[in-house]
Amino acid sequence: MAEPEAWLRGPLTGIDPVLMPAAHALVQASEDLEQAASDVTVEQLWVKPGGAASLGFHLRHIAGSIDRLLTYARGEEISEAQRHAIAREQEPGEPLAHAATLIQQAQGAIERALGAIRATPKESLFEARTIGRKALPTNVIGLLFHIAEHTQRHTGQIITTARIVRGLGLR
Repeated sequence: MAEPEAWLRGPLTGIDPVLMPAAHALVQASEDLEQAASDVTVEQLWVKPGGAASLGFHLRHIAGSIDRLLTYARGEEISEAQRHAIAREQEPGEPLAHAATLIQQAQGAIERALGAIRATPKESLFEARTIGRKALPTNVIGLLFHIAEHTQRHTGQIITTARIVRGLGLR
C-alpha cells in the first residue's frame, strides 16, 4: 500500500502547528517532483509542448522563487545575481542540465524553506515585509505560505507536463 500524503502522516518535528500546512505542502511537492520527473530525458526536460513552459523551467523556477521569497521573508531585497537568475530559469544552459540535477536543486531549495519555517519564531509571523521594487506589502506568514502554494502550483504543472512530454515519444 502506498504511503499516505504528507499531510496525513502527522506533525513534522520542529514545525509550529500554524505553519504545518505549508510544511506538509513542501514535503509533498518534494516527493512529487522525484516521482513525476526523475526519468525524463534531457530532450523531454526542455521541450515546450504547445508553447507551455518546459519541465526544466518549472524545476529551476521552484528553486529560484524559493530563494527569492526567503530573501524577502528575511526582510532583505533580492540581489542583482538573483535578478539575473530569473532570466536564466528558462534556458537549458550548456551543457544541458539533466532532470536529476534540477530536481536536486529544487529539493534543496525546499529543504531550505523547511529550515526557514522551523527557524521562524511564531511571534514574527505577522511582521511586515515588502516584495520587489514596488515594495508590495505582505508579512512573514504570507511569504512562507506563498512559498508552499507557489511550489505546489509548479509541481502540479510538472506532473502534467511530464505526462505530456512522455506521450510525445521523445527520447
